[in-house]
Amino acid sequence: MVQRIGTHQRKTRHKLTLDHRERGKISVIRYFQKFQPGEMVAIKLNPQVQKGRCFPRFHGRIAKVIAQRGRCYELGITDGNKDKVLLVYPIHLKKVN
Repeated sequence: MVQRIGTHQRKTRHKLTLDHRERGKISVIRYFQKFQPGEMVAIKLNPQVQKGRCFPRFHGRIAKVIAQRGRCYELGITDGNKDKVLLVYPIHLKKVN
């Protein structure tokens, strides 16, 4: 078999680009967002911050906050038939009403 070459960011040129209105300085408020367990959030990866990012497959998905672990949040998500837990920084999350 052929070995897959590259990292988890490969083939994400268009997925991880910001709109021209969203470019520029990152808001500090986004870094320090607070979420409560049981709250629903959208995973929106910020390409300006590489730390605390999940796999790009989950970009645009809705997840449920399970708990906070350090600076990250544990998110519960269903991928196919499997339940998965993701650890993501709050800058990559957005509240869903």
